[in-house]
Amino acid sequence: MSLAATLAIGAWAVVGVTPASATDPQDLAGRADVSEAPASAGLLAAMRRDLGLTERQAEVRLAAEKEAIAVQERARRAAGESYAGAWFDPSTGKLTVAVTDGGKADAVSASGARARLVRHSARRLDATKERLDRLSAPKGVSSWHVDPKANRVVVDVVESAKDDNDVRAFVERAREEGPVAVRHTSEGPRTFAAGTVGGDPYYTGNVRCSIGFSVYGGFVTAGHCGQAGAEVRGWDGSVIGNFQGASFPGDDYAWVGVGNGWWTVPVVLGWGTVSDQLVRGSAEAPIGASVCRSGSTSHWHCGKVLATDETVNYSQGAVHQMTKTSVCAEPGDSGGSFISGDQAQGVTSGGWGDCSGGGETWHQPINEILNRYGLTLHTA
Repeated sequence: MSLAATLAIGAWAVVGVTPASATDPQDLAGRADVSEAPASAGLLAAMRRDLGLTERQAEVRLAAEKEAIAVQERARRAAGESYAGAWFDPSTGKLTVAVTDGGKADAVSASGARARLVRHSARRLDATKERLDRLSAPKGVSSWHVDPKANRVVVDVVESAKDDNDVRAFVERAREEGPVAVRHTSEGPRTFAAGTVGGDPYYTGNVRCSIGFSVYGGFVTAGHCGQAGAEVRGWDGSVIGNFQGASFPGDDYAWVGVGNGWWTVPVVLGWGTVSDQLVRGSAEAPIGASVCRSGSTSHWHCGKVLATDETVNYSQGAVHQMTKTSVCAEPGDSGGSFISGDQAQGVTSGGWGDCSGGGETWHQPINEILNRYGLTLHTA
């Protein structure tokens, strides 16, 4: 399902400092280094299926996204205090960086990104979102995040709840806090844990979840899957280890210590849809980049990054600093791997919809988990 998007942007202008025109990804081949295969044949097949790309377009896009990841930090430094966010544009194969000072456009362009002039800085938008994070949101409010393309904090409201008095009051209060837009979504978020069924999962109690990424000494996963100290069993019923730390809500991350004959490898399962994927790092993919997910229920699916640093309002409480994607997921996929190319992105938290009708899914970024627990990602 797609979002019924209603952006209340207001009367302001976004001026393109560097002109952009729609470009067929095939035309980008001359600007992207695809001399070496950027991914396995299986991964390219999944991108063809879920993103509607040809194999050549998928190869070119992965190469362009790799370059965008390398560009984004130096472009941010070039923008300085005028930085207002960034996103990857698949039609041009370029990273766009929003700035509030037109005088910074040349420096941003020199860094390899495109510059766009906007009204509100990232600092102002982040401050607005932080004020919203301190509010208590009713169930009908799905999530909120800074949208650099809209140059607003976007609040997602469930369509069926848009006329609810508490939802209306929250939206009105949110608009008092700063530049805010409202969008309608067909469903609210839920976590993707499940009762015990078959597959290649791990279990805690009668809950089935999915392994995220191997770290030295264990693996990371979703926090709502278990509490610190809880025993974890593998697909064969044998004991893997125990939860060493877990946080949910507020965050949605955890890590499990591995022992009892189990070991870790720097691999994400392809479930026969694609070949198993090696993990080589954890560089964050920008908004607009492609991303794929592996989980024990729906296995392997791809989509793109829709938003970062989003606050998600689950029925159990709000979770902060999440990344929203167009990738589908289903119960039992919780904790599973989000990966872009060979770079780990995060662990599956929750979402809405399913892999028959579509939907959206959030992941908790991997680098936050590693930093929180002082873990080291197991890489190839």
